[in-house]
Amino acid sequence: MTTDVRVLRQADWDKWYENLIRAFGGVAESSEERELWNALTEYDRSLGVWDGEECVGTAGAFSFRVTVPGGASVRAAGVTMVSVAATHRRRGVLTAMMRRQLDDLRAGNEPLAVLTASEPAIYGRFGYGIGTLQINAEIDTGRVRLSVPPGTDDVRLRYAAPGDVLDVCEAVYARRVPERPGMLARQPGWERLQVLDPEGERDGASPLQCVVAERDGSAVGYTRFRVKPGWGPAGHDGVVQLEDLEGTDAPARAALWRFLSDVDLTTTLRTRGRPVDEDWQHLVSDIRRCQVRLKDALHVRLVDVGAALEARTYQAPVDVVLEVEDAFCPWNEGRWRLTGDAKGASCVRTGDSPDLALSVRELGAAYLGGVPLASLAAAGRVRELRQGALAEASMAFTSVVAPWLPHGF
Repeated sequence: MTTDVRVLRQADWDKWYENLIRAFGGVAESSEERELWNALTEYDRSLGVWDGEECVGTAGAFSFRVTVPGGASVRAAGVTMVSVAATHRRRGVLTAMMRRQLDDLRAGNEPLAVLTASEPAIYGRFGYGIGTLQINAEIDTGRVRLSVPPGTDDVRLRYAAPGDVLDVCEAVYARRVPERPGMLARQPGWERLQVLDPEGERDGASPLQCVVAERDGSAVGYTRFRVKPGWGPAGHDGVVQLEDLEGTDAPARAALWRFLSDVDLTTTLRTRGRPVDEDWQHLVSDIRRCQVRLKDALHVRLVDVGAALEARTYQAPVDVVLEVEDAFCPWNEGRWRLTGDAKGASCVRTGDSPDLALSVRELGAAYLGGVPLASLAAAGRVRELRQGALAEASMAFTSVVAPWLPHGF
């Protein structure tokens, strides 16, 4: 097979995107969705694999900045729109795109690559580790009650058209971004994704609704949601489908959760993609009736080990030599001395004896502070070579708050 991997040209976008849609089942998107993804596509960061005139592979990247432990906002390529035509599977198409993409990211001095995976088993061989988890829940609001913190009753809630208060909501979101690793600083245009509301994806629910939380005339939170009416033999059993919720403090968030739990004619609050340590779990009267389920979210790949590890801070002082394995990006292989604390870090090449041995995949999993190195070691994926080094490094890498990806891409 003779194929050509090349940077996407604007004239080829429709054919390129059709290959992507077909690979994900072939269901056509609304014109609004298609137009938005066209506008967000970064052509110089998108690749296509061509077999003659036929597009048989796609891969793109968005220019993101992601919060890391310590609050810094670090450049990261948001790998996206990856597909291979079913006619060209197992012929090296995906590997060729991943090879070209990571080489390009290295040349551009981009320390991180991140993605969400349709199939989590695919990307480990390219050095990606699962760096954030998320929870989905179905809360039985007919039986579960919330115990809210002081100050909740001081928060005023009001309905607003989602598009009319988009700037207000984005300002609240921007305040939250530095507080949690994994959050994305939204670039211009990405705010449109938050209020995209194609009728074909509502599944019988209402158009997107929005409620803004205010205190003393200033916005302190918001939620976007849909309501799916329902009636059973015992009466109403509608569902509130939560799409988004942010609050600048605990009372603001509690006021929004209480509102969602008490919408008229509903008995279920359905959430998806929420932080694993989110405070609502400690407000509910019965966590068993919330049906909490865990799911992988952001997969993280260190493109430049030294630069990436220097970009974050560490929860406890650390001085450890890492023996890193990275067959796909061999420039990362070898020994790195990481020294750091809550104020900053240094990570440089060294010839000293290693303290821990691990692959770049494990570094990606631990990077945002949500996956303990000790847990990976228990699974046999990190080897301790100096007694005490594992506990030291595992504590240092941990984040006070769980990392979280706020939305897909």
